[in-house]
Amino acid sequence: MSQPIRESIEQRELVQLSPYAAKAAESAGREVEIPQDPVRTCYQRDRDRILHSKAFRRLKHKTQVFIDPRGDHYRTRLTHTLEVAQIARTVGRALRLNEDLIEAIALGHDLGHTPFGHPGESALDEAVREASAGPGLACFRHDEQSLRIVDVLENLNLTEEARLGIAGHSKGQGDLTDHDGIAHSTLEAAVVRISDRIAYLNHDLDDAIRSRIVDDIPERFQAFGTSQSARIGHMVMDLISGSLEQSEIRLSPDLLEFMNDLKDWLFEHVYHRYPAQYPDIAKAKRIVKYLYGHFLEPGNLPDGYLGAQGAVDYVAGMTDRFAIDTFIDLQLPRVWITPV
Repeated sequence: MSQPIRESIEQRELVQLSPYAAKAAESAGREVEIPQDPVRTCYQRDRDRILHSKAFRRLKHKTQVFIDPRGDHYRTRLTHTLEVAQIARTVGRALRLNEDLIEAIALGHDLGHTPFGHPGESALDEAVREASAGPGLACFRHDEQSLRIVDVLENLNLTEEARLGIAGHSKGQGDLTDHDGIAHSTLEAAVVRISDRIAYLNHDLDDAIRSRIVDDIPERFQAFGTSQSARIGHMVMDLISGSLEQSEIRLSPDLLEFMNDLKDWLFEHVYHRYPAQYPDIAKAKRIVKYLYGHFLEPGNLPDGYLGAQGAVDYVAGMTDRFAIDTFIDLQLPRVWITPV
């Protein structure tokens, strides 16, 4: 073999990718340098390390919006992550950006989510604030926890570009603005940031209609498509058209307004209505708060976890069902088994 495969890939990137793309050969590297792989670039290795992590596998049993739904077709945190990755890679390929870095950021962007989705996140945040149990532990944010997972808990030793993309994806309830498409770290990170919003606006709307929390969507939201597929297609094309050969990732003003309007409508009619109609949300939040308080007490954490940060790490890493099972084990009497 005249030239290692990895070096051939890196050379192709330098020639074929956009001048604004992140190239593996020009990466800022890892905190702990390791020997180069003969086949995979550094960003391919980032993607693979995330994909094979325990935190990634746990996403399949973590809530997206609906807690423990009966239907098989509702999204989980894992399927949301895969949809974000697919949308972002489509955009990245059209813009000649680095798809491997995009995929790594997309697959890692939600690793830090708690059980029970955003209600679980808000409950853990409230519990941490109320306890004020340790220096540097003023609040809880899932994007910060995602970075802690790849840096500390799983010690994935990712490239700086992947780390910064994972740390900077979250928008919360805020509006998208032109500022979100500016490359704070890389254009690849900006693509994932906007693709995350494209994905959840569409699949959460689809799940809300399936659950009958809403019967239909207002007519104004059908201007960019009457189906999920059509809306995503329109959003992707708009994003590509506004960003092609540009140093920023941009949506058109009309689509930016549309997406912010749809986001506000979802918060009012789905995200805020769901807890009012289904008391399981309040129960889930109480479980998270109880578990954090329990594991904050000395001697209650399993080996490998320590103090207030350990309690956060342990509870945030739980799946929905593990959190429920742990709560039951701690709070309900064990069934007496009569010796034979």
